[in-house]
Parts: sequence; structure tokens; C-alpha cells
Amino acid sequence: MVASTRLAIRYTFFALIATAANIGAQDVVIRCYSGASDILVSVIVGTGVGLAVKYLLDKRYIFRFRARSVAHDTWTFALYTIMGLATTMIFWGFEFAFQYAFKTKEMRYLGGAIGLAVGYLLKYHLDKHYVFRTEPI
Repeated sequence: MVASTRLAIRYTFFALIATAANIGAQDVVIRCYSGASDILVSVIVGTGVGLAVKYLLDKRYIFRFRARSVAHDTWTFALYTIMGLATTMIFWGFEFAFQYAFKTKEMRYLGGAIGLAVGYLLKYHLDKHYVFRTEPI
């Protein structure tokens, strides 16, 4: 199998893991909290969980990144998060649009999964070029 195909399969698998972590965390929040802004709170918590899971998997298994120090790793995670802002808006846009259109949690989660898939495709290219570069920017 060609190396680029293996990488694409691995990246897709890790995106699915992060998506499951995100949607799972959202579902836990919704089950535990049904107050004001419960959907927004669940989406924010899910986004944070998915971000952390995806960063750990990407840096080790996709980009084979090794930080020089805790400060370097912190800076890299901050840059990874910044690159994720645009992709998060895509994800949230799909999720909230599906919630608005269909008004069910299942369809909201489907919208979130679609938004995450689109966002992760874009995020890979941003991370490759700006976050996990081998040479300094």
C-alpha cells in the first residue's frame, strides 16, 4: 500500500475517533445537564474533548512530531487550536444548522459529524503547512 494511502486511512481513523469523542462528550453533557444553553455548553465541551484527542493522535501518529520542550509543545498546541478556529466554525455551522432545521439531537449530531469531516479535511492541510512544519515559519 502506498504511504500516502496509509496516511489517509490513519488520518480518517483518527478523525473518526475524535468525532466519537466529541459527540460522546456532547451526549454526556446533555444527559447530565438540561439547563440554560445546554446545547451550546455540550458543543463547547465536545469541541474541547475532540480537540485534545485529535491533537494527541495527530502529533504522534500523523505528523510524527516531537516537541523540544513543554513550552514548544504548548506553543504547538496553541497554534493547532488557532488553525482549528476556522474549521470549528464549519463544524458548528453544520451542527447548529441541522439543529435548527430538524430539531432533534440525532440530526444535530449528524450535522456535527458532517461538519467535523469537512473541517478535518481542511485542518489536515492547515496543520501540515503551518503547525507541524519541519522548518521554522
